[in-house]
Formats: sequence, C-alpha cells, structure tokens
Amino acid sequence: MLTVLIPTYHYNALPLVEAIYKQCKAVGIPFEIIVQDDASHSTFNAENKKINLLENCHFSSNTENLGRGRNINTMVLKAKNDYILLLDCDTMPTHTSFIQNYSNEIKKDTTVVFGGIVYHDEKPKQENLLRWVYGKSRESLSVVQRSKNSYFSTLTSNLLVKKSIFQSNPFNENIVNYGYEDVVWAKQLKEKKIKITHIDNPTYHLNLETSELFLKKIHQSLDNLNLISNLGLLLPSDNRILKTYKTIHNLHLSGLISFFYTIFHKKIEANLFSNHPNLFLLDIYKLGYFCKIQSK
Repeated sequence: MLTVLIPTYHYNALPLVEAIYKQCKAVGIPFEIIVQDDASHSTFNAENKKINLLENCHFSSNTENLGRGRNINTMVLKAKNDYILLLDCDTMPTHTSFIQNYSNEIKKDTTVVFGGIVYHDEKPKQENLLRWVYGKSRESLSVVQRSKNSYFSTLTSNLLVKKSIFQSNPFNENIVNYGYEDVVWAKQLKEKKIKITHIDNPTYHLNLETSELFLKKIHQSLDNLNLISNLGLLLPSDNRILKTYKTIHNLHLSGLISFFYTIFHKKIEANLFSNHPNLFLLDIYKLGYFCKIQSK
C-alpha cells in the first residue's frame, strides 16, 4: 500500500522513522520505510543504521553524492508499493492521525496529495530567526491559501504520490544543485493536467538553519534558478523572480539594481540577521543578487 521515502544528508532520521513506523503499525496498512543518505559520511549514520532493526524499514548510504532529485528517483525505484510518501528528514508529523489521513486518500485513489508544512510557534534564537520568520510567512500556508496556487505552493517535503505518476514524472536529473527542483517537478504535473490535492495534514519543519546559512542557501538556489531558466525548464510566467527580472530587464534597470545590491547588500544582511528580519528587504535582496549574477 505505502512506501515512505526519506532522503537524508547529515541528519538523524531515526526519530522520524520511529514516529512513522508507530503510526503505520497502528493503522494496520502494508508499509515500508526507506531512508537513503546521499553520501554525507555523517556520524549521524550510526543512529540511522538502527533503522534497519525495525520491521520493513531500510537505511542505506550512497557511495557517491547524487543530488536531491536523483537520490529520490533511485529511492522510488526501490519502492514496492503503489503509493509513495516523500518526507524530508527534518520534519515530524503534527498529530497521530497523519498516516491515517494519507491512508484515507489512498483509498480514494487520489493521485497527488500535499499535506502542508508548519512551524512551531515558539520564537527561536536570533541566529535562527530568519528561517523561522520566512517559513511561518511563506511556507506555512492553509489549505485555502495553497489551493489558490495549487501547483506552485506544493513542496515535496510532505507529499503523497501514486508511484506510477512519479515514475512517469521523475525529478529532472539535469538539476543537480540545490533550489527550485520542486517547482520544476510541479510544473511537469501542471502541463500534464495531473491534479494536486491539498489537505490539512502537515508536518513540522524542525531544522532551523542559522540566518547566515539560510542566506547562503538562498544564493545557491538563485544560482540554480539561473541555470534552470537557461535550460528552459522554468519561464518567467512560472516564477515571481524570473517574471520581475524580465520586467526590469526590459526597462533597462537590471544593471542599476545590481549596482544597488553591491552597495547596500551588507546593510540589508544586517537587518536579516537581526531580531526583526524584514521579508520585503529579503525579496529586494534576492532580486538584487539575481540581477548581479545575470550581469556576469
């Protein structure tokens, strides 16, 4: 019935596996849980190896780094059941009916289901605040909010998919770096008119990077967006940054915005690392950085 896939990298996935295992046993469905580390060679894998002691649970580590998309594609090939549930390793179900809710969707023969993601209400330390503020504002969306933009508000961090659908629409393996692979995948479904159903079945996102690391990952994701755009995998109509950049480029303003980024990015970073990070400034920062890499 269900194969739970948990790709991991330098993270202890055992607590998540134990929680999912307990729920699957309680619901009484045929299941397996597959965890695959993408060659992190992490000390956490000593804990992850304990996953193999649980019934129908399997942990392995790649000998070479595949990248997130290709790693997941290889995991899908191992899946024995008709449905797969993709979970990020740094998530945790918010309630004990998590697997039961997805089991109900499987019985309805639903093809693709996104359950959502939420963040704990407790404010973290200042050094982790930007990731928390961003997640609470931009990712932790209600079913109504997500359904208004069904495809591009879908994340693969908590996603139930019919295996046959995923096998026909795998992650694009030309995308090896971090960022926007979810968006490219969702676009495939949109073009084929494969419906994504949104339900209220969230997981907590647990691993809050430091603001400095989160900003570094934003740089990496924008570099990857540039590559994805150059490959023609995303168009300006698919992404707000690409759309905005196209507009300002047509107005011959991209060079000016790149210049302002060069002058003011440190001051913006000071705000983003502060106790009151401003997401509007983050949007300006991202656009400025994207203009800068376009001008190279």
